[in-house]
Amino acid sequence: MTMEYTDVSPEEFGELDGLDDWRVLLDSIHATFTAPDYLAAAELVRTIAAIAEEHVHHPDVELRYPGRVHVVLTTHATGGLTTLDVEVAQAISAAAASASATSDPSDTRAMELGIDSMDADRIRPFWAAVLGYRDRGGYLVDPTGVGPSVWFQQMTEPRYERNRIHVDVIVPHDVAEQRVAEALAAGGTLLTDEYARSWWVLADADGNEACVSTWQDR
Repeated sequence: MTMEYTDVSPEEFGELDGLDDWRVLLDSIHATFTAPDYLAAAELVRTIAAIAEEHVHHPDVELRYPGRVHVVLTTHATGGLTTLDVEVAQAISAAAASASATSDPSDTRAMELGIDSMDADRIRPFWAAVLGYRDRGGYLVDPTGVGPSVWFQQMTEPRYERNRIHVDVIVPHDVAEQRVAEALAAGGTLLTDEYARSWWVLADADGNEACVSTWQDR
């Protein structure tokens, strides 16, 4: 079956109806629904599976106690969002509303690990082997879809005075500044906001770094 769809930018996605439950995190959209109980959440997962089969477009779905259902959609053929993601997301939101499942878009997040290196090709096989990950175009991904992906930042000179592994916390664009403020209030330090709104570089009191990232300005 040949699928027909067109690309949708994050800006265009935010202007469409029926998508208030969803937030763009880089090249995918995420939503988390809370059902009245675990069985109701399991039934919602079954309904999502039926919607996926109908559209021939299958999201990643995670069921957590006591009744949370996390859904991730992207069009792998294009490496981003398309009208197919929009259609399936709207259908899932309608099904969740019918199941009395609520959502909190501000609670949506994803994570990546960034490793600074002078020679990523040299160290990438080690990280793939020790994590049991697969190399996809220079990014390491968990074949089970559970763990955070790992990317490698090319350095122009060795870095000795700072850590070379950091966490990227990818959040909805409309909660990023609040997340940064909360991290600073919790004892963190802002190293730079030069790249905001794409990312803010923060550090804890020991100097360990984390970036709060969004899809914006990329």
